[in-house]
Amino acid sequence: MHVEHPLIREGTVEARLYQQAVLATAAEANTLVVMPTALGKTLIAVLLAAQRLQKYPGSRVLMLAPTKPLVVQHAKSFLRFMKVEEEQVASFTGSMPPARRAEAWSRARVVCATPQVVHNDVIAGRYSLRDVSLLVFDEAHRAVGNYPYAFIAERYVQEAEHPRILALTASPGGEEERIDEVVENLHIQRVEVRTERDPDVRPYIREVRVEWVRVPLPPQFADLKKTLEHMLEKRLRRLRELGIRVPERRVSKRELLELRASVQGRLAREQRREYFTALSLIAGCMNLLHALELLETQGLETLLGYFERIQKETRSKARKELLEDPEFIRVMRKCANLAEEVHHPKLEKLLEILSQEELESRRAIVFTQYRDTVRKLVEELNRVPGIRAVRFVGQASRDSEKGLSQREQVEVLERFRSGEFNVLVATSVAEEGLDIPSVDLVVFYEPIPSEIRAIQRRGRTGRAKAGRVVVLITSGTRDEAFYWSSKHRERKMRGILSGMQDARVEEREPRGKEQRLEEFLESSLRITIDTRELSSGIARELLRLGIMPEPKRLEVGDYVLSSRLCVERKTAEDFVRSIMDRRLFEQAMMLRRSYAKPVIILEGDPLRSAHGLSQNAVRGAIAALSIDLGIPVLITKDEADSAAMIAAMARREHSEGRYVELRGEKPARSLREMQEFIVAGLPGVNTVLARRLLEHFGSVAGVFAASEEELMQVQGIGEKTAGEIRRVIDAMYT
Repeated sequence: MHVEHPLIREGTVEARLYQQAVLATAAEANTLVVMPTALGKTLIAVLLAAQRLQKYPGSRVLMLAPTKPLVVQHAKSFLRFMKVEEEQVASFTGSMPPARRAEAWSRARVVCATPQVVHNDVIAGRYSLRDVSLLVFDEAHRAVGNYPYAFIAERYVQEAEHPRILALTASPGGEEERIDEVVENLHIQRVEVRTERDPDVRPYIREVRVEWVRVPLPPQFADLKKTLEHMLEKRLRRLRELGIRVPERRVSKRELLELRASVQGRLAREQRREYFTALSLIAGCMNLLHALELLETQGLETLLGYFERIQKETRSKARKELLEDPEFIRVMRKCANLAEEVHHPKLEKLLEILSQEELESRRAIVFTQYRDTVRKLVEELNRVPGIRAVRFVGQASRDSEKGLSQREQVEVLERFRSGEFNVLVATSVAEEGLDIPSVDLVVFYEPIPSEIRAIQRRGRTGRAKAGRVVVLITSGTRDEAFYWSSKHRERKMRGILSGMQDARVEEREPRGKEQRLEEFLESSLRITIDTRELSSGIARELLRLGIMPEPKRLEVGDYVLSSRLCVERKTAEDFVRSIMDRRLFEQAMMLRRSYAKPVIILEGDPLRSAHGLSQNAVRGAIAALSIDLGIPVLITKDEADSAAMIAAMARREHSEGRYVELRGEKPARSLREMQEFIVAGLPGVNTVLARRLLEHFGSVAGVFAASEEELMQVQGIGEKTAGEIRRVIDAMYT
């Protein structure tokens, strides 16, 4: 039996009882649907879209998904199942220019998009959500923190004439607070949960057999483990001696992160040397804990890759101390000696499991946390007759290893689907957001503590036919702890969701429409924001504060508030980096030349971010900006605080009749500015010192001809700086 509806193509959608029950709820209220992969969450969205488009002719449906491949996949699903023309279904991603998106919106009935694109378009006012009759959030568990889902949902319920929200996920998380946050952020009124055990689902589920295979830790690893644990305990003991409360039992990464946040909080209140020492010790503990995890769960080659990255990172005090520790040096040498001889027993067990599979007609996915392990597994698996393994990782490139672009990921999956490869060795990128074909076997190379990710991994098998999941566990190690953590969190999640469904969640109205978009546009103040700032949370905060940010690529500054006032925003980390690479004063001079009232907003505490730079240098830079250049530096706590400061300044400017006027095109440099720029390129010389040197010696040639003694006569030039200047000027170019 198939679904019959004027907007659904005949014979394409099977009428499943559980889908119809969920659909009935979703048609009446904003609904969160929690359902395992392959039970047809997307079909529920298609069926509800057909209902809404029929009920509200002239409206449109918007479906959000976190990645470009998933957006394209959803668009294909709508075209396959719904009676809509191809030009009426649009896919919005960052690769489509904004003007084309606005044009496509006007003619589309269904739009599938990444959330960041819609976030930016809504802020820019490129289109309104007013006539969207259904908003679908795929992978809804992401609707926490600053992810754009929450902002888009908020704007939608305020703007839409006929709002309805459908949220889809295989798992919203194992913590009640997280689930509550998803429900609150997406304005959910009802929760519908279906599992493999439900009687109306069982006829459509294929059996998935889960096996836990334990392997012993090799005896050759025992000495390495003992040494790393001894080094870790030494640092924990030093922390206790500094008065930092550290658990006596085995400490976890999460506890170390909480400890670091606590110490950073103390440091913000009181600058004490022991707090800096404590932060360095905590960083060292985290390095050692990670090394232990790699040793126990991955093997020596992956651990050696980590050691190589530590040796390349020379700016970290904690890593420098590790590299100077004789015990750590001994561990690194022993690892290098053993790596060729001793492999982690998981590798042998994996080869054994896959060798027993009839892979000529079957497919498998091997999941692992680490790219070094991916590389090693692909190399070893391809030595086995009948196995054709391929690497599948994310887009980011790390060290010498290049990531896979989304286009390359799709190509790999097509070759996997066609049978060219029969084993996909993947990191977390394969857990969600990509159209990966169902497989016969899923292997967890290590357990993971996240119930969301565990459910997503298992969902890659058991779709069209019975499947098998194998979890490899190293006995007596962190693998055991991660395994039980995931099991506990999954049971807890199911209990929470069951309670929410039984209670039908409290029947609550979505938060009211605070102000129609047209009214908002009429009453709001307008400022100009650099398009590169749209990815921050400030644009969202400004909208909430009644300020309409209009995006434009700015040559100077980040926010233009009036004809005279322009704001350059810098996070504490960027502020420090811009001092070190000398961008700060060049940007400040351009601000000064372009606007009568330039302002720099400094977000966060630059003294806590001054890694590799003295705190006095940071203070000196702030003083030079404020005193020498006359540019106020306003320090804010976070993005919300920065937005509130920008809004307050904008209101003040507009109340006095000053409106936005862009003046920020880069002007040609004057002779004076070029002279200052040349001299400011000397070691230890900033724009202020360059000006003093030029005033003292009269020309660039005069500065370059001055002796060390003559240079030291200029205020701010000491013996060391003078020596460096002469060394750079006099040295032969090689």
